[in-house]
Amino acid sequence: MAKVIDIIGKVLSGEWGTDDETGDGIPVLRTTNFTNEGVVNYNDVVTRMITKKNIEEKYLRKGDILIEKSGGSVKFPVGRVIYFDGEDNTYLFNNFTGLLRVKDREIWYPRYVFYSLFANYKRGGTRAFENKTTGLHNLKIDDYVSRYEVAEIGLTEQVLICDKLDKLYEIIKLREQELQLLDDLIKARFVEMFGDPVSNPYGYDKIALSDLADIKIGPFGSLLHKEDYIDGGHPLLNPSHIVDGKVSPDDKLTISDEKYEELSAYQLKTGDVVMGRRGEMGRCAVVPEDGFLCGTGSMLIRTKGEVTADYIQKIISFPSFKKTIEDMAVGQTMPNLNVPIVSGFQIIKPPMEVQDRYYAFAEQVNKSKVKVQKALDETRKLFDSLMQQYFG
Repeated sequence: MAKVIDIIGKVLSGEWGTDDETGDGIPVLRTTNFTNEGVVNYNDVVTRMITKKNIEEKYLRKGDILIEKSGGSVKFPVGRVIYFDGEDNTYLFNNFTGLLRVKDREIWYPRYVFYSLFANYKRGGTRAFENKTTGLHNLKIDDYVSRYEVAEIGLTEQVLICDKLDKLYEIIKLREQELQLLDDLIKARFVEMFGDPVSNPYGYDKIALSDLADIKIGPFGSLLHKEDYIDGGHPLLNPSHIVDGKVSPDDKLTISDEKYEELSAYQLKTGDVVMGRRGEMGRCAVVPEDGFLCGTGSMLIRTKGEVTADYIQKIISFPSFKKTIEDMAVGQTMPNLNVPIVSGFQIIKPPMEVQDRYYAFAEQVNKSKVKVQKALDETRKLFDSLMQQYFG
């Protein structure tokens, strides 16, 4: 085993500089350019005016590893790493990050060192090196790199391991792209058959949402107390748990079986629509399974059967419809939706034969999605298994 500090020599601190008013500054990577997958997100890269001298060694080169020194949260520890594969001597990095650069590439393959650090972060290995001050999570980076060890193996074997993991990662991304394309195909078919639900180009009848579904607001906050929250309980769905039209629960925000039964009127069932009533208007998702509880900031929409939950979700989340909802919200400090407002949503109601054609098409595409999702899950499982095998 070899300590990271012996592999890299030292951690280089980042630069920040001053505001760039000309657009001719130096691109600087920040923690906002980090992803949880270890790759660089080149969207929204800022440029800065940096006049400090003797910073040539800080310009990023292919194979450099950036580590997050400040950031993180209760759910995600500080210490994420990304592998730089961009253009040499073009980018700098800010002072909330640090640079780890392999000294001897004839002994250490940078990608292998990155994967070792990435695997350690994924299993929570950086938590022991966090220093929390006023809510900010800081990484005791000198302590971390002087204590964390990378398994010593031959360079050829390092390269082979990384090639295997890289190929699996590429397959994962391709599978994810396939799923996105299939989702886009269903959305395109929806627009083709139903048009814009606000302008209603096909002249379909409109009906109040309350005639198509039962609507209920989530329980008042006073009904939930600190002692009601337990690990491994029933997830509570607030607006922040609805992401890209899907349910994304927080495993830390779960309630006991007893409280779940007590609040049975707010239990979400498979096929319900859960919609945020605060923040981003129109954020909603179809509930994939039983066991969730509608949160205080959300609403439960249960279809009566004349249209599907998927149909209601797509109508409400349609861009023009979301804009209409924003105009309906009440409240100055925190605009929100209430039951009377949502009940009055005007929903287009195409003839059943039109709906049936759409559902038949969506069903066939969803069958393809199931196959792709299964292949994606298996590839992710293999990737995680190999990471465990190689890096513990």
